[in-house]
Amino acid sequence: MQKTIEQLQYITHAAPSLTHPQLAEAACKGGVKWVQLRVKDQPYEAWLAIAQETKAICDKYGATLIINDNVEIAREVKAHGVHLGKKDMCPVEARQILGDDSIIGGTANIFEDVKRCCEGKVDYIGLGPYRFTVTKENLSPTLGIEGYADIIRACKENNINVPIFAIGGIRVEDVREIIPTGVHGIAVGTAIGLGDATDNAKRFIEELLS
Repeated sequence: MQKTIEQLQYITHAAPSLTHPQLAEAACKGGVKWVQLRVKDQPYEAWLAIAQETKAICDKYGATLIINDNVEIAREVKAHGVHLGKKDMCPVEARQILGDDSIIGGTANIFEDVKRCCEGKVDYIGLGPYRFTVTKENLSPTLGIEGYADIIRACKENNINVPIFAIGGIRVEDVREIIPTGVHGIAVGTAIGLGDATDNAKRFIEELLS
């Protein structure tokens, strides 16, 4: 099956006034076609309920749903795939559980991480952080524009063609500088979810298409 990897990934986050499903719907109204559900510190049943509600919203808008970290939740709600951090289940094992049609994403900070992800046959890689962000614990060293350019160059030299996403503290005004480094797209959390998520999503999409 041909897997569509969108240019803009929206990552939900804990917010004081909106639930994860509400944030996902607001972003989808703005044109987002890829939602990564990132739930932390919740018991399994609560996690599952949030995922089920978000899956229904993504189905309504024709959006891809990726579950962060939790392969079992992804399997149970029939999400399109899972995103795995460096300390999560290995991509090969996740593939065995979810099947060949599922989208498996990996996390990288340096070129060696990219190679490791590719050995696990991931479908895309989140590479970052671009700049400092408070939404991620134990943050890896920031990359900036030069870091992305260097790693993308190394990928080309090693015939690595997996789609790579810039992630970590990215603002809408950063898009035109990041995309020319050769990344496939960007992954954004609070820059969409804080404030008017629908309008923020539209602005990011406009920048990506310009």
